Amino acid sequence: MSPAELKAFQGRGELRDQPPPTVRRRTTLRGTLFANELQTTFRRWRTLALLTVLAAVPILVGIAIKIETSDGGGAGQGRGGGEGPAFISQVTNNGLFLVFTALAATLPFFLPMAIGVIAGDAIAGEANAGTLRYLLVAPAGRTRLLLTKYATVMTFCVVATLVVAISALAVGALLFPLGDLTTISGTRITFAEGLGRALLIALVVAASLTGVAALGLFVSTLTGSGIAAMATTVGLLITLQILDQIPQLHALQPYFFSHYWLSFADLMREPVYWDDLQKNLGLQALYAAVFGSAAWARFTTKDITA
Repeated sequence: MSPAELKAFQGRGELRDQPPPTVRRRTTLRGTLFANELQTTFRRWRTLALLTVLAAVPILVGIAIKIETSDGGGAGQGRGGGEGPAFISQVTNNGLFLVFTALAATLPFFLPMAIGVIAGDAIAGEANAGTLRYLLVAPAGRTRLLLTKYATVMTFCVVATLVVAISALAVGALLFPLGDLTTISGTRITFAEGLGRALLIALVVAASLTGVAALGLFVSTLTGSGIAAMATTVGLLITLQILDQIPQLHALQPYFFSHYWLSFADLMREPVYWDDLQKNLGLQALYAAVFGSAAWARFTTKDITA
């Protein structure tokens, strides 16, 4: 554009209200960095495969319960009786309980594993692919990039949890009746209130994975191999949950981030029991703060060579 054309263009007032180019570039960077991370994460075949597996779990659980109860027997009351999650015996009466059952079935392993894979690959995967240096040259800044990665992982936590809940709700509606439901305390609530509690439970489950996300992100800053970071994160999750089942370690178990995961069931009581829920969310916040700070300290001082 010639000087005369530029002057005429400015004279029409089309550039007067525009922010300076540097401000526009920084604002665009903040918005597009997170958007690009979301697009990159959710377009990967690995991510789609994880979400597909998570969506399939409620389908398998629902079909299994339908087959088990086809002869008039009660779900979750096998030969020994009292088997299965606390909600499973209620699924045949109300399909909404399949949402709670599916979340209880996926939370100990499937959901944490999926989060561990995404978080473990967040930084190490970029280093392994040789794109980490280019991201930092953007200039995104190490702190901003790390926060963006963590926000992306947390978004995946919410999406993965909602995928399980929505899949379970759809299967429950197809295979079982829907309507007013009975809480664990024996009181009746409307179906609309039950849906509200199901959404709240899904959000609590997603929040329960913040510690896993921070742990995976920290491990991801320690290595340049995405596979090693993912394997280490998943291995630590499995090890910690095994330790949480050993009676001799009962004094330490309340400090394991998986110890209060199933406390979301207290949201289906009347009145709601908040003690374990608060302990769970407080513990997740502590793990997120500790491992998030460790990840920041490591990443901001790390020599980036890839």
